[in-house]
Amino acid sequence: MKSRDFLLLLFLSIFTTAMAQEKKSFTLEDLMPGGSNYYNLQPKNEWYEWWGDKACMKLGIDDIQGIWTGIDGNKAGGRFTVITLEEVNNLLVKNGLSKISHFYNASFPFDKKRPDDKMLLVNTKSDRVLIDWAKKAIVWSQKRDEKGANEDWNTLSRNLAFTIDNNLYIKTADGKQYQVTDEPDGIVCGQSVHRNEFGITKGTFWSPKGNKLAFYSMDQSMVTDYPQVDISKRVAELVPDKYPMAGMTSHKVKVGIFNLSTQKSVYLDTGDNTDKYCTCISWSPDEKNIYLVELNRDQNCAELIKFDASTGEKLMTLFREEHPKYVEPSHPLTFLPWDDSKFIYQSQRDGFNHLYLYNTNGKEIKQLTSGKWLVLDLLGFNIKDKEVIISSTEISPLQSNIFGVNIAKGKRHLIGEKDAYNSPMLSHGGGFALNKFTSHNVPRTIELISTSAKGRKFNLTLLSQENPMKDYKMPEITVGTIKAADGITDLYYRMVKPIDFDAKKKYPAVIYVYGGPHAQLIHNTLNYDTRGWDIYMAQKGYIVFTVDNRGSENRGLEFENVTFRNLGTEEMKDQIKGVEFLKSLPYVDADKLGVHGWSFGGFMTTNLMLTYPEIFKVGVAGGPVINWEYYEIMYGERYMDKPQDNPEGYKKANLTLRAGNLKGRLEIIIGGNDPVCVPQHSYSFLRAAIDAGAQPDFFVYPGSEHNMVGKDRVHLYEHITRYFEDHLK
Repeated sequence: MKSRDFLLLLFLSIFTTAMAQEKKSFTLEDLMPGGSNYYNLQPKNEWYEWWGDKACMKLGIDDIQGIWTGIDGNKAGGRFTVITLEEVNNLLVKNGLSKISHFYNASFPFDKKRPDDKMLLVNTKSDRVLIDWAKKAIVWSQKRDEKGANEDWNTLSRNLAFTIDNNLYIKTADGKQYQVTDEPDGIVCGQSVHRNEFGITKGTFWSPKGNKLAFYSMDQSMVTDYPQVDISKRVAELVPDKYPMAGMTSHKVKVGIFNLSTQKSVYLDTGDNTDKYCTCISWSPDEKNIYLVELNRDQNCAELIKFDASTGEKLMTLFREEHPKYVEPSHPLTFLPWDDSKFIYQSQRDGFNHLYLYNTNGKEIKQLTSGKWLVLDLLGFNIKDKEVIISSTEISPLQSNIFGVNIAKGKRHLIGEKDAYNSPMLSHGGGFALNKFTSHNVPRTIELISTSAKGRKFNLTLLSQENPMKDYKMPEITVGTIKAADGITDLYYRMVKPIDFDAKKKYPAVIYVYGGPHAQLIHNTLNYDTRGWDIYMAQKGYIVFTVDNRGSENRGLEFENVTFRNLGTEEMKDQIKGVEFLKSLPYVDADKLGVHGWSFGGFMTTNLMLTYPEIFKVGVAGGPVINWEYYEIMYGERYMDKPQDNPEGYKKANLTLRAGNLKGRLEIIIGGNDPVCVPQHSYSFLRAAIDAGAQPDFFVYPGSEHNMVGKDRVHLYEHITRYFEDHLK
């Protein structure tokens, strides 16, 4: 009896342990943004802000915790409570202001002239509030306009720029308000221009001390309206969207400067603004001059120009950059903090984005970085060591690594993790960094580190997280290289194998593709950037395969501009090299290949289905470009030139002309009010397919724009999954 009891207990123990260790299966609610469990399965994050160089502040819900760096005699790594939510809300209520619910958007405005100021900035529903966190007292507040948008607040002057409708306003620190522009319909002021190309993300630019405001003014009255429709009304209403298509009339942009001391604006003397782009707006540290880059419509010639900020007078052209294909200025000047007469300019002139040191007369002093890798970002400066801090692809095209570059000697030294993707935030003097890093097997680590190469070492791990998906069945994810269609260039691929993979079986495969400029799908981040849907499809028994073809970014100018005037040609050749690799694998069912992509990836998906109908059985194209004549000027003409100048290139890429080639099952999915790849693309393809006797499928998300968000995204990928399940398996 005792023996039987022991065996029974042993069996129950083993069974219970096995049940406890059984892995879960994913749902789309787990894997897709907008899903009910999505954020619970993302790597834990924490939010921080710097207070000068002395301490890094952890922004929580209930309080802010400070971490000393060791400057001024404070113990390095020592922690202290800055202020609590209860204390802040008591102050706000006492002063007739609304409460806040967390500190995630709090910051610590820093003035190098008063480095000991203990100022905390919080934003309530209607006010911007400065609190002295040591004295526990409100020292200043500013009410925001409830109709205001595009807010731009200057830390030093505490002046606020904002827009109401299409006009620009300023509210000063003492509450005075000025209407900077008063323009009719068709002219947009204080907002982003050129459809967010050329690195442009906003429309206002404060001078360093906040005494003057540079701003964009865009006249788009001459631009063709695209007829978007609002179906939410009893009778659908026309909602015109200014959309300058390739080869058509573009808008005109000028740059104004509002001077708070005179309460007047001047405009930079840029001459005739027809067919011209203005970008990289930069102030001189003394606020006397302003710089911008003018780019011609062909986008093959850029000039850096210096203007008088008081009069708008053009003072000089510092230099010109030209390229037979295109130049793409996207970064403002960065002046050396210790020498106002010198600045750093970023350029791809040697084939890779690198840093060049100039003086304010336009003389090139030296090239600061060089090599067959590129600078991803200029992060700031270590002022004490006179170094510029950058992120780059020097170690691997799949990574972002941090380096300090000595301005005088050009020597570089590694900062942060070597075999990871690093995302640092520098302290105000640049001697320290709050670094968040990840790799294919590291979900997220947050560390506080020094940036110096001179022995002032400091390294403190603040967060090291285990994989939040550890309780789920995960597929095998691998990264490797294949040769491009040119037979020379290495291309990175990612393969996601089915869960419970059996090499003796044959599996259907789906190629997930983007393939266009300014995108890279594979990085050394958690799971190599594998998307949630890829994991879900692996769970369904598919191989999901991705290649970053020539034409995508972060591999140098030649790698990217090989597609010039012929979008969709070289990219497809590289994708087919990926197909050949897949077919060489004994566990891939070559008769069951599918393809899916969105936007440029939708163009690639449709193109692949039409160009290689014998290869691909099923495709799902989301928000696709079908005819580049329908795409906007700035992006379209950079890579394709004008239709009238490149008729053969546009014809070759016009997918309506090959709609009759469709043999497999192709579904096109769009947002009903897509302002990026306008619905005309897909409608024209449907008409061409009908005329040719082809049978594509079509699905619309009414009222949605270019991407589906929230619960619509879960719905979208359930729909896409069903399409592959119905037609590929």
